Amino acid sequence: MKFLGLAWILAAAVLSQGLAPVQDERALPEPEPFYEAVRQNIARAQREQNRYAYKERRTDIHTNPFGRIGTGGTRVIDVVPAPDGLTAIRRLIERDSVPVPDPPPERINLPQRRNTNGSRNVDDITQTLKFTIAKREIVGGHSSIVVLFEPRPNAKPTTRQGRLARAFKGTMWVNEAALEVERLEATAIQDMSIGLGFVARVRKGATVSAERKPVDGGMWMPTSLRFNGEGRAMLFRKLDVDYAMDWFDYRLVAAAR
Repeated sequence: MKFLGLAWILAAAVLSQGLAPVQDERALPEPEPFYEAVRQNIARAQREQNRYAYKERRTDIHTNPFGRIGTGGTRVIDVVPAPDGLTAIRRLIERDSVPVPDPPPERINLPQRRNTNGSRNVDDITQTLKFTIAKREIVGGHSSIVVLFEPRPNAKPTTRQGRLARAFKGTMWVNEAALEVERLEATAIQDMSIGLGFVARVRKGATVSAERKPVDGGMWMPTSLRFNGEGRAMLFRKLDVDYAMDWFDYRLVAAAR
């Protein structure tokens, strides 16, 4: 699903135990070096993704007779990159909380994140969105920089991720010590199409939340994505979207290149 691209660019960790954040009145960081360091860290994580095995839990995507997407069962898939660094083996290991015995392997091609595409996507998003450092908050015992974002009025994104980002405004929290995006909350400010508009059109007001956390080896990776909204399916049917993905059990695979 194309919203996965947004998770790689802007994601975060849940505020612990729902405690209200405490503002810190120290001087905020200088914007340009701060943004550049965060951008470099996100691009590096994208390049390194193919070196990690992980498990993926996702809600099956389908439209049922009642006009809902993402309300089917859940699947857990184990993904292990091959030594060639170009492909990975996927196995369905659990369906609706029931283990799948002897799952057959499926070989898939990995996104080639070692080239410039990862940096190009990040650059396109940073040129599409306007960022504003709003404040510092102490949450869960660490300092986070709160950054607001919204589309630039005359932005002309050239990548799928950039065009997706242009539809949203919201807030992200950046771990100040690590200079890593750790939480995102965004709201769509325009309608969006899924499947070129023939499958579904999601209305303005849809929400996205995402998380990133440090995993094996210290790299920050996405750990969850939630997408909720309303729209129309097949051009006429009322549609509710409730979609969730989680990534966990990251393992660094040294053989992958």
